Amino acid sequence: MSRDRTSGGAAPAAREAAELPPYAERVLDVADLIPPGRVMTYGDVAEWLGDGGPRQVGRVMALYGSAVPWWRVVRADGALLPGHELRALDRYREEGTPLRGAPRGVEGHLPRLDMKRARWDGEAGGHGPDGGEEAHIRQLRPSDPAGTGAGPVGETPGADGTRT
Repeated sequence: MSRDRTSGGAAPAAREAAELPPYAERVLDVADLIPPGRVMTYGDVAEWLGDGGPRQVGRVMALYGSAVPWWRVVRADGALLPGHELRALDRYREEGTPLRGAPRGVEGHLPRLDMKRARWDGEAGGHGPDGGEEAHIRQLRPSDPAGTGAGPVGETPGADGTRT
């Protein structure tokens, strides 16, 4: 899924100099995988990759996120990205992303994402008609590099080894 995410108008030498760091490429690849109408938090992306944390993912998205569906990588509280609220809200409405209304006392009365319904766990099921993303997902996400039994976001292994 890797693709040129550098400036299209730059000279070839400038594009080579602007090559993305490997971690940034991996974060952007995950953002590309999130289905329309679903979201992952910055922490979810880091957990899914098994590397970095929410701040590192946020930094990548701030620097390079315009090349991917940036509105699908969000804050854990469901608040819309400051400075981009209206653009993101338009995208959420186009994609049918679950929203919940803002309380009347909140400035601007902007809705928030309904994280219980909108959050994507990173599983390939339902992502595309042919499931062609599954092999790519396995490449991006090491199966269990630390031997922790880590599974999809939010899952932990039970005593018998099954996912809970």
